[in-house]
Amino acid sequence: MSPEEIRKHKGVSFVGVTASFFCHDGSGSFYLARRSENARDEQGTWDPGGGGLKIGETVEAAVRREVKEEYGADACSIEFLGYDDAFRKLKDGTPTHWLAMRFAVLVDPAEVSICEPEALVEGGWFTLDTLPTPLHSMFPKFLKKYQKQLKKILGS
Repeated sequence: MSPEEIRKHKGVSFVGVTASFFCHDGSGSFYLARRSENARDEQGTWDPGGGGLKIGETVEAAVRREVKEEYGADACSIEFLGYDDAFRKLKDGTPTHWLAMRFAVLVDPAEVSICEPEALVEGGWFTLDTLPTPLHSMFPKFLKKYQKQLKKILGS
């Protein structure tokens, strides 16, 4: 199968593995982007970011690649938060299953911008007290599970 065919099957025909990142500035703020109508799923929701692993790629390399591709920033440091299973449904009701490897990534805010305008339409810096809506369906679960770690990382 071609890489594009494999991409269509990830999370549907087999469990997909995603490197999910939570970019922060080291001063209490983190970056979220709103998914476009062209995004694979969860269109119009605010999401921290992530992407599927490629064959032969380490998870950390995937994080670095995805942060650069989506936000144009280099990862200054990467901290593994944990993992969880993401069970969701596509718009047509098709069930999906992803193994989400979660990371906190320190970035320089001056480097961050939307670099995939076909998938992401806007972005912004937020705090745990100033979340936009609607959020990606997995983001509240992420916040709850990693709340203590995130508060420590964000200094709140």
